[in-house]
Amino acid sequence: MHDLVIRGGLVVDGTGGEPFTGDVAIDGDRIAGVYPGGNPELEGREIIDASGLLVTPGFVDCHTHYDGQVTWDPILEPSAHHGVTTVMMGNCGVGFAPVRPGTEEWLIQLMEGVEDIPGAALSEGIEWEWETFPEYMDALERKPLALDVGCQVPHGAVRAYVMGERGARNEPATPDDIARMREIVADALRAGAFGFSTSRTIAHMAIDGEPVPGTFAAEEELFGIGRAISEVGHGLYELAPAGVIGEDLAAPAKEVDWMRRLSAEIGCPVTFALVQVDAAPELWREIMELSADAAADGAQLHPQVAPRCNGILIGLQTNHAFSSRPSFGEVADLPLEELVGELSRPERKAAILSEQSSFDNQFAEYMGTQLHRIYVLGDPPDYEPGPERSVAAIAKAQGRDTEDLLYDLLLEDGGRALLLFPFLNYSDGNADAVREMFLHPSGVSGLSDGGAHCGTICDASMPTWLLTFWARDRRRGEKLPLEYVVRKQSRDTARLFGLTDRGTIEPAMKADLNIIDHERLTLHPPRLVADLPAGGRRFDQRATGYVATLVNGVVTRRNGTDTGARPGKLLRAGKPLRAGKLLRAGA
Repeated sequence: MHDLVIRGGLVVDGTGGEPFTGDVAIDGDRIAGVYPGGNPELEGREIIDASGLLVTPGFVDCHTHYDGQVTWDPILEPSAHHGVTTVMMGNCGVGFAPVRPGTEEWLIQLMEGVEDIPGAALSEGIEWEWETFPEYMDALERKPLALDVGCQVPHGAVRAYVMGERGARNEPATPDDIARMREIVADALRAGAFGFSTSRTIAHMAIDGEPVPGTFAAEEELFGIGRAISEVGHGLYELAPAGVIGEDLAAPAKEVDWMRRLSAEIGCPVTFALVQVDAAPELWREIMELSADAAADGAQLHPQVAPRCNGILIGLQTNHAFSSRPSFGEVADLPLEELVGELSRPERKAAILSEQSSFDNQFAEYMGTQLHRIYVLGDPPDYEPGPERSVAAIAKAQGRDTEDLLYDLLLEDGGRALLLFPFLNYSDGNADAVREMFLHPSGVSGLSDGGAHCGTICDASMPTWLLTFWARDRRRGEKLPLEYVVRKQSRDTARLFGLTDRGTIEPAMKADLNIIDHERLTLHPPRLVADLPAGGRRFDQRATGYVATLVNGVVTRRNGTDTGARPGKLLRAGKPLRAGKLLRAGA
């Protein structure tokens, strides 16, 4: 008699092997057995009939920013909507530990500037129960969780803790500074941190406009801190590299050079963001080849690739081209229903369309020049829109002025309609480059930024996009095999961080599973909701078709709804799992 039996599903086991129809038995938090073809003699205290459904491992999202949200939210939406059962936080060099008493607000402003998480929400939501990184982990371990959470120690917080204002202003670190930072990172790793993260792109800035501490760190600092990983014996190195979004086209190759030398010296994986940029549409290919060649030097470089374009969501409630015009500003603070009513008045529309910006809003003005690259997102959302879906193309087909059409599009769906402005991974007007990047043998699915960029994107839905668009629906080019997209976001992401106990459906593995109606699986458009502390707003994006999600053998979601179960745990790297195995990050 097993605790739970999942019967008759199409098992996509995360290994990349051919899917098979079979049964899965679960005892406690582990998979007790997997039975291709089924086993009619299996008995369970609970039986889930998965006939006609997919059974997959739970998804492991290796690039999130829930570092603050996890302190007040046990569910971690929107990731929880999309079959994610493990998240890794502390990416891009930003986080909330270590922190010197009295500098908490500075860390909040850093996170707000880099990751677009409302500072007021963080200030109200976080109860500061720590100073050191081990104390931060202890605080998280006391929290109820619906899924498993792992942490990396962020360069920005460590540098500011050790160097104070010098660190915040990106002044060079002294040998003593580097030694102290290395000691702090080593202590965090010993406490269970999965690695060290940093950011070197000038696109990452605090609210005050200062780049993230560590952006210009010399090799002595980068290598000196990294040696904590070899000293402790586990961990990986994560970064947003210089030039990642095209701000410096010479930088990416230089970044790969030091990353491969670092990885070879300290024997750890290095994982970094890789995207296609408009300024050099083929640069990603060169970086992929360089990272693959690094293996010959004993290096382990793992590009993190987003499985769709990265783009700004444009809508009446967030970013749009009319936001800085005087006649819009007069009504901008009205409740949405009243705002739509006011903007629907012909007199108001005529006034707004006749005006120029009343204050310096370069992004709004830039959007107004890019209507040939701004697309109707639609329902279900289309992240590979054809040129005929651009605002400019629709206006031309209808014989209308483009701004006049844009204005009306923003009012659709009661003012909740969204447009998509893809600025990365879409230089060719399609997702072909994304597909090729995703086929990189050492690449992983990443860059969802779950919990971040609350008012501009909602890419935590990428697991569902992989299952729908890439494995089922793509029309403008080749698809990807279902078993491949499942493996890339389960086994591969888990193994990158040394999580050897999850990511596949095999006996003795953790019972983190999804049961999915693949035929009915639908990704819905993002919606702006005000459910953060202090009334903070964020995009949420849901899906239909997840029949059940299990974490540690417990059903945490049924038909897309949280069950209230909280079986999740704080994960600690380097700690015993079971049967003598160790959780070694990057092993």
